[in-house]
Amino acid sequence: MLVGHQKQWQFLKNSYQVGKLSHAYLFSGPKAIGKKSLAIEFVKFLNCQAGESSLKPCQNCRACQDIEKGVFPDFVLIEPEVSASTKISTVKEEIKIAQIREMEKYLSLYPYLSSFKIAVIDKAHSLTQEAQNSFLKTLEEPKGNTLFILITEYPEMLLETILSRVQKINFYPVNKKEIENYLKSKNISDEKAKEIAEISLGKIGEAIDFIKNPQKLEEFKNTIKEINKLTKSNLSSRFQYARNLTERKKDLKETLDIWLRYFREILIQKLQNTNQGTKTLCSAEPINMSSGYKLQTNYN
Repeated sequence: MLVGHQKQWQFLKNSYQVGKLSHAYLFSGPKAIGKKSLAIEFVKFLNCQAGESSLKPCQNCRACQDIEKGVFPDFVLIEPEVSASTKISTVKEEIKIAQIREMEKYLSLYPYLSSFKIAVIDKAHSLTQEAQNSFLKTLEEPKGNTLFILITEYPEMLLETILSRVQKINFYPVNKKEIENYLKSKNISDEKAKEIAEISLGKIGEAIDFIKNPQKLEEFKNTIKEINKLTKSNLSSRFQYARNLTERKKDLKETLDIWLRYFREILIQKLQNTNQGTKTLCSAEPINMSSGYKLQTNYN
């Protein structure tokens, strides 16, 4: 089921129906907003065995189910492999040249059930330099009927020669109400759905993660509490917190991401208050980011 991105979806469907489908697309936008999900749904649409186009993807036919399971013979999903830890981070994700060469072998075969072969490359910015150069050759001279979909939040990390050979489709955060309605359709309570839609900031992938992993939601709330406590602490305590944070390399990126959400929400609230002629940031009451905890705004 798609949540949001209807313009992008209709554009792809219409391109296929009028015979103007590009051989390569680049799905660009923030992480966890549904780019990969839409790509897989589009693969289902192209191969769905339902009779009418309006019913595709039906999710029930053999093709739709095999694509969902990742066993459809004419579809391959390339994802980064986790490398050994480095000094900079605990994990390093890369798409290596060996993976691209395996993909090239796969693409050299004739389609088995579909009219063309489809390759989706998730987190395409993780392609190593060697892998990008190898992929460029395939992109320039695709074998047979081939469709590529590259997915990334960092298109600037791809070679200019790759970017010039793909059709770029931009993706944006999903409307909060759409996420809330989706969660309600999954039997999530109104209060919980509203809370998760609020803190996911348009990232449907994160909203789903919060549902599947309640511990992650609690960790999010605890991090907000830590920030609130930190704003009232002395300089020594702040330095100690920073030192402890650097030792938690596994959680560092996620913690900093939550910080960005925190200060983004404060900034938005300040702008809203200024436009409405109400209290300014320094004098405002704590901001409700979601039920259950508050964003404090009286930091030093």
